[in-house]
Amino acid sequence: MAENTYKTGEKAPESGTYKVDSLVNGGNASQDDTEVKVEKGDQFPPSPGSNEAAYWKKVS
Repeated sequence: MAENTYKTGEKAPESGTYKVDSLVNGGNASQDDTEVKVEKGDQFPPSPGSNEAAYWKKVS
């Protein structure tokens, strides 16, 4: 995975708003444009759209 992406279950390195970059199983995440706020130390959740493990990318 690209640098600065985080997997469902990993802890956030810093607080911010994150968006699904891709699904861990390789599925299509293009319909999942939900942004979530994650606090430093919190675990990244599953994809809100599919409830599957995802890779997250910080957007702000």
